[in-house]
Amino acid sequence: MTRKKEKTVQENIRRKRVERIIHGIFLMLGLITVGCVLLITIYLVISGIPAMRTIGLKEFLFGQKWASTAAEPKFGILPFILTSIYGTAGAIVLGVPVGFFAAVYIAKIAKGKIKWLLQSAVGMLAGVPSVVYGLVGMMVLVPGIRKLFKVPDGASLLASIIVLAIMILPSIIKVSVTALESVPPEYEEASLAMGATPIETYFRVSVPSARSGIAAAVVLGVGRAIGEAMAVMMVAGNAPNMPTLFESVRFLTTAVASEMSYSSGLQRQALFSIALVLYFFIMLINAALNFFLKRGNVKQS
Repeated sequence: MTRKKEKTVQENIRRKRVERIIHGIFLMLGLITVGCVLLITIYLVISGIPAMRTIGLKEFLFGQKWASTAAEPKFGILPFILTSIYGTAGAIVLGVPVGFFAAVYIAKIAKGKIKWLLQSAVGMLAGVPSVVYGLVGMMVLVPGIRKLFKVPDGASLLASIIVLAIMILPSIIKVSVTALESVPPEYEEASLAMGATPIETYFRVSVPSARSGIAAAVVLGVGRAIGEAMAVMMVAGNAPNMPTLFESVRFLTTAVASEMSYSSGLQRQALFSIALVLYFFIMLINAALNFFLKRGNVKQS
């Protein structure tokens, strides 16, 4: 008996050691993640502040002209900020409803081979590189917009919105499907037993129960839309104009990507300042979305 007790005590000690080691590894990985975010923040602040001081914060954020290589350079990024806002908002307006209803259909209505086919298509869509989206948009969408709306050039804000809306679909659909499929079946069975139709059950019981997961899908879609550069650069025209639907525009991301390779001096510093503005812009949107989501969950509970 004493030997058995000794063995059990030793096994408990070993388990505790293993648990401590695993806990330490997870803690270290979490600290590394937080450290990376802090390092990126510090680097962008250090690199971006000097240009804002030289140019002037008001002139930089609210100036309407960007001419970084001119004899008398101008560094106003208001066109880039408004283009990013309009492009992201347009992509959400087009992409979120399509992704939401597609997710409901896949998770609750589609059966058998149809469901498998749709899930496979969404998975393939998620794996398509950004440059392929941009290439297809440049070869198909841009000429189509030019012919359909009789405009001089189809590379425009509208083309960017459509491409971004398509690109955020996989994120929205996959996360929403997972959230809808995790709803306990008892909820739906109780609704059906009380006389509700399947469609009423899906939209009045399943969707509210999966609300947090669907909202997380929207947040992921917003992040994908804001941070995209390559595909947008290929279909937007990449011209620093104030945003209108049928004119060439430039986003915050494409402003950095298109000039960083040949930039120097104040121009390079200004590009880091744009990256800093983009960074805080994304943080602000995520914070606002999380605030409204938590507020909605509190009201619902």
